[in-house]
Amino acid sequence: MLSNKSVKSTMLVTMLTLAGLALPLQASAECKLVSTKDNSPLSVKAAEGDTAEAKTFLETCINPYTQAYAKDPALILEKKAGGKKLYGYNGCSGCHGGKLEGVMAPSLSKRGGQGAFDTKWVYAKNSTDKGMFETISAGTPGVSGGIMPTWHKQVEGHAGDGLSTDEILKIIAYIRSGYGGDGDKDWLKDEPQK
Repeated sequence: MLSNKSVKSTMLVTMLTLAGLALPLQASAECKLVSTKDNSPLSVKAAEGDTAEAKTFLETCINPYTQAYAKDPALILEKKAGGKKLYGYNGCSGCHGGKLEGVMAPSLSKRGGQGAFDTKWVYAKNSTDKGMFETISAGTPGVSGGIMPTWHKQVEGHAGDGLSTDEILKIIAYIRSGYGGDGDKDWLKDEPQK
């Protein structure tokens, strides 16, 4: 049986929630993003119009789309805004290849190739969705010989119109769906990624 104090606390939280005054219960659960270029903090925050999936990622560092795409590969090809369409539409294929094979940038499928980074990630942190999100969002310093531009629209100096958190997450899920390397699939773990 609940104590009188528990009942009062529950009623207070319920009333505050109904009044719109309650703080989110997971306010302390925040994904701490850092730039791949220089390890400085990335100030990507939830924005008006963000999807529930984008907000979940920004709280937990877990990309809901990678798990969804693993369970239902048809989502990758979604006509409106699946990861494959976004990857092609935003020019990722110009450098990384239409089949993730790498052209003038490293392979993202990790099935082998001619470059030094066609079988392993250029940045080890890219084995997690958090790490790959950081790399795509703020670009790279050019360790593999080329510099990738900044893509997230909340990060200063982004390419073109920039990409939203949700668009980057879907592109990452598409990249994960084509992974053929023999490394661990850290992105499919249900725990927050560091």
